[in-house]
Amino acid sequence: MSELKSDFLRILTERDFIHQVTDLEGLDAKMAEGPISAYIGFDCTAPSLHVGSLVQIMMLRWLQKCGHKPIVLLGGGTSRVGDPSGKDESRKLMTDEIIADNMRGIGSIFAQFMNFGDGASDAMMVNNGEWLDKLEYISFLRDVGRHFTINRMMTFDSVKLRLEREQPLTFLEFNYMILQAYDFMELGRRYDCALQMGGSDQWGNIVNGIELGRRVDNRGLFGLTTPLITTADGKKMGKTADGAIWLNDGSLSAYDYWQFWRNTQDGDVGKFLRLFTDIPMDEVRRLEALEGSEINDAKVILANAATAMCRGLDAAKAAEATAKETFERGGAGADLPTIEITGARLGEGVNIVDLLLEAGLGASKGELRRLVQQGGAKVNDVKVDSIDVTISATDLNDGLIKLSAGKKRHALVRTAG
Repeated sequence: MSELKSDFLRILTERDFIHQVTDLEGLDAKMAEGPISAYIGFDCTAPSLHVGSLVQIMMLRWLQKCGHKPIVLLGGGTSRVGDPSGKDESRKLMTDEIIADNMRGIGSIFAQFMNFGDGASDAMMVNNGEWLDKLEYISFLRDVGRHFTINRMMTFDSVKLRLEREQPLTFLEFNYMILQAYDFMELGRRYDCALQMGGSDQWGNIVNGIELGRRVDNRGLFGLTTPLITTADGKKMGKTADGAIWLNDGSLSAYDYWQFWRNTQDGDVGKFLRLFTDIPMDEVRRLEALEGSEINDAKVILANAATAMCRGLDAAKAAEATAKETFERGGAGADLPTIEITGARLGEGVNIVDLLLEAGLGASKGELRRLVQQGGAKVNDVKVDSIDVTISATDLNDGLIKLSAGKKRHALVRTAG
């Protein structure tokens, strides 16, 4: 097609966000005419989102920067059902109290990435429980359910893959796609929302909402999805040996968040600068062209930009300073993850493997025993030579003990009580 007219779609195309669009020319024309409202839904399945959701959040950020209105839809209602997309088995049902707690944790993330308020392009946060919790079941089936055929629903990946693997799909989950479609129609009615965005696994759900809005309200709606983001070695982005990379400060320290980006593989630097920062593209191209040891400079820039956006500029600066102190000068940076143990227990002595596990520097005792046996563990920058080593108060250095697992994972131990 001809060159895109809307800034938003041009930026998303240049930075490799787009996988599929229902009507690219129609959406481009509408966005070029003036501001629109667009939404992405986030179910409240944990107290925080992780970096797997960051592509979606960045799209909402770019939407606002281009003068449009982002709608963050929190799934207070749909979280009571659970999205079957990409899942081999049913999610465990959560209580309303857990969902409410998760919603508060997730909701706090977005203020770091966009501005909320009453202005034309200010973001807004909406809970779909506002309308889903009030639905009258029989009326809903008559008014909405009749627009969905079982034949069509059986063709969507969220249903088909579960059945092909002979994994049970509950009737509750089967209703999820109808509820999400209803969300899109309701947001169109309430806020003139014209676009739903999401990951590639949401394509079927988005198309359902577009068709429902057309059939019931004769409303022209659009859908856009992002590709599945994988790392250079083919793994799903954000999955690490140590677990998910959470966006909330309470779930993952700013230092560990910074380290995640600093440890990006060379082949992913350009991709991650495009997707997870708003650094201008000319600079991105310069940074991704760096070779040899210079690529590490680009990784530090990536880590600083990504951390500043999510945790604040001060947190990014502190994390970089801690990393320099730890790696370049062999010190114990003040921002390292820290655990506390009682002075009495330290006086008795703690086995090195147990202490490394408590500090979160490994997933199991077996993994950490192998680490020690292979010479990968250090206490106060001195290699540990046996799994039987006992750490005691004599190892305190200015009131702290520095633990290291390999070259990149570190923690501090301090006494309490």
